[in-house]
Order: sequence, then structure tokens, then C-alpha cells
Amino acid sequence: MHFFFIQFILGIKFLRMHGKMSKKLWYKAARTVVKAGKMPFPISDTLFELLQIIMTEEQAKFISIFKKPSLNIDQIKAKTDLNEASLDMMLNNLMDKGVVVGVPSRRTGKMVYRLLGPFPGLFEYTFMRGETTERDKKLVLLFEKLFDEMSEGTQKNYDNMVIQYKKFPPIVRIVPVEEEIEEIPVDKILPHEEVSKIVDRYNEIALVHCYCRHEKDLAGDPCKITKERLNCFLLGKSAQFAIEHNFGKPILKEEAKKIIKNASDEGLVHKAFHVHLNPELEEEAICNCCKCCCGIFSLYYKGVMPYHCYSCYTPRVKEDDCIGCGTCVERCPMETIDLEDGIAVIKEEKCIGCGVCAHLCPENAIELERTGPREVFIPPLKIKDN
Repeated sequence: MHFFFIQFILGIKFLRMHGKMSKKLWYKAARTVVKAGKMPFPISDTLFELLQIIMTEEQAKFISIFKKPSLNIDQIKAKTDLNEASLDMMLNNLMDKGVVVGVPSRRTGKMVYRLLGPFPGLFEYTFMRGETTERDKKLVLLFEKLFDEMSEGTQKNYDNMVIQYKKFPPIVRIVPVEEEIEEIPVDKILPHEEVSKIVDRYNEIALVHCYCRHEKDLAGDPCKITKERLNCFLLGKSAQFAIEHNFGKPILKEEAKKIIKNASDEGLVHKAFHVHLNPELEEEAICNCCKCCCGIFSLYYKGVMPYHCYSCYTPRVKEDDCIGCGTCVERCPMETIDLEDGIAVIKEEKCIGCGVCAHLCPENAIELERTGPREVFIPPLKIKDN
């Protein structure tokens, strides 16, 4: 009896120790994932639970080798004791889960593996396949809870957080509706203005589910603008990765352009995402976004983070042609247009230059004017309840 009692006590101690070790493991994994991203995320129990659904303990332990977000295969081999077959299986499983993206280096041809941050990164790949399992629904709730925690943190430390956010790079580049812009010379920072020209640069294009709209569908809050769900694209090496790991399917350039044209007509905002969020590097994704679902718009309106982007245009109202119908007021994703004395007035400090107002104006009373490359920083919305 005494022997079994000792075993019982030792078992409890083991479980307590194991629990502490497990939490330390997930804390380290969460810190590594957050560090790999470009946005300041709270390292909380919510993030732990989210990561525990996405990956195993063995995988969580493995990703701690990513002291830098990107490592080539030789660097990874030097940091792990796994044999070649086990390492190959580990990396492929992480890529299948959208935790790590692996593509060959353009310079050396060696595989380079990039650990993804929570957002942008894990969020997109989690919902990119358009799956509707109970696991996906649980992940939606956890991401929403994580964003709510971020909102609370931003609102309680608003002034300091705005200062911190200014240190982070813009996440996206706004690409105006192409019919509304003129031919312009190529800029070094923003090399291609028209979204169709971006598509023309790539032979590999993957069509994927709009992860933001799919997340809203799973949350029971479907899009108010469009019923289309397959209207986001990955490009180049990112497209190859998506196709190989079943996140998307290959699509021809002309098909992609038709989808983009339809998105323009529905009033969606074209956004280009660049490798490492650097607009001097090649594009890796194009999204066609709405105010009600887009993660970046949503986090701005939730008071989580600023709307921070690159743009090259600003709209100008032709007052003699404006009839004050309010279409632009209703459709502006940044709520930056008002009617004053029956004429549309644009608050330029909140304008991202998307061209939705110009494209949808029934009187052609708005035109886009080129400003040259500019960085737009709009502080997070202040939520009165906080």
C-alpha cells in the first residue's frame, strides 16, 4: 500500500512538472512564431491553445531553431539532430499545415524555409483551403479571441502602441482599379501599378480561397459585398508552394484577370503583398478585399492596429459633375468621404488611394491623381468603450 501511495505522489509530481515543461515549450514556440512575424502579438494562453491545435509538441519544439525567420536547408541540418528522412517528414508536415513555407533560393537553388508569424501568416494559411471542420471553427474562435485581446491591449496603451506600430513596415501596397489610371513610368519602390500588369509578370499563379471571407463564413458573419470566395492569388514561388501543398490550384493569367475585373466591379480593393513586406522585392500575393471581411480592415476598425500601406494615388472630385448621390460615401472602405452641400468631399489623410470611389461613381465625377509613392499611416480606430 505504501508503495502505491509513493507511486501516486510521484505521478502527481510528474504531471505538475510535465505541465510546467509543456507550458514552457509552448511559450517558447509562441515567442518564436511572434518574433517571425511583423506585428506585435500578445503571448497568451489563447495563442498557446491556437498553436496546440495547429501543431504537435514535437513540431513546436522543432520550430525553436528558427532564431531567424528564414533558414536554408544546410542551416537547419546544422541545428537539428534529426536524420534526413525524419527532417524531410518534419518540414513537409509543417509546410502542409502552413506553419512553414519552403521555396528554392533564386540565387543558390537551395531550399529556404520561412517560419510564419500569426498575422499575416498562420491566419491566412489556416483558412486558405476553405475547410469547414470543427477544428477550423475552433480556430476561428481562437483567432477572434486573440484579436480581441490585441484590441484591448492597444486601446489601454493607445499612445504608446501607435508609436510602436510606426516602427513596423506597411503590410500591403494598394493597387488602384486599373481602368482609372494612366500609363506611368516604372518606379523603383512601386514597380507596377496595374494589378493586371502584376499578373502578367508571373507564369505561376495559384487561385486560393479568400481566407478572410472564409473565416467570417465560419464565424457566421458572411460578406456583405460579394458571394465570391475564390478570388485571391499567390504568385511565383509562393504559388508553386501553394499548389504543391494543396492550398490552391493553378490558374491561367486570363482567368485571373477576369476574376480581378469582377472584383473591381464589385468594389473590392486590390492589394499586393510583397516578399518580407518589402515593396522593392517581388509580389507574392494579390488580394481583393472588402471592408467587412478583410483582416487588415477588420483589425483597423477593431482598434487593434493602424491601417498602414503604400499607395501612389489619391482621388479628386470634379465638383461640376458630382450630383451628391452618395455612392462613394457608401462604398469607401476607409469611410473617408462625406457629402458637404451636396458635393463629395474626400479627407485625404485617411485615403488609401484604392480607386473604388472613382470606379463606382455613376457620373464619372471622381478621378485618380498620381501622387508618387507614399506611405499611408492611419492610427487605429479609438474604441469609446475602452
